[in-house]
Amino acid sequence: MDTLEAIRTLLAVRQYRSTRVPADVVRAIVEAGRLTGSAMNAQPWHFIVVEDGPSLGRLGAVATSGPYVAQAPLAIVVAVTKSKFAVSDASRAIQSMMLAAWANGVGSNWVGFAGTLAGVNPILGIPATLDVVAVVPFGYPTRRLGQGRKQRKPLAQVAHRERYGQPLA
Repeated sequence: MDTLEAIRTLLAVRQYRSTRVPADVVRAIVEAGRLTGSAMNAQPWHFIVVEDGPSLGRLGAVATSGPYVAQAPLAIVVAVTKSKFAVSDASRAIQSMMLAAWANGVGSNWVGFAGTLAGVNPILGIPATLDVVAVVPFGYPTRRLGQGRKQRKPLAQVAHRERYGQPLA
C-alpha cells in the first residue's frame, strides 16, 4: 500500500479477531517505530511487545480509555525517557507503527496518553524513570471497515498559504 493511501484509509480499530499477528509483521511494525526520526536523534523510546493473554487483560484493565486492549492479540506499549521532545518523538513513532500495521492489513488504535498510564509500569516491569505514552493494541479487524470514509474538514478550511486566512488553492 502506498503511503498516502495508508494515511487516507487508516481508521481506528477497536475490535480484533483472535488471529495472531505473524512475527514478521510484528517485527515490521516495531521497525517502523524504531526507524522514525527523533529530535536530535535522541530516540527516547522503548517498545514493549505484548502478546500474552493475561498481560493484555491487565493492560486493558488499567487503560481506562481502551479496555478493548484486553481482546487484542497484540499490543505495543511505548515508553520514553523523560525529556523535552520525548512525547513528540514517541507520537511520531506510534503513527509510523500504526501506518506500517495498516499497510499489512492490521488495525490499531492509540490508547491513553502520557501521565494516565502509570499503572502499566508495574505490569510490564517498566522502570519508574520511563513514562508510558501509549498502549497500542493491534490485530485484524473483526469486520470490514469503510476504508477512506472519514469525516474531515475540507482542505480549504485547514490549509493556508504564507499567512493564516489566505487559501492554499
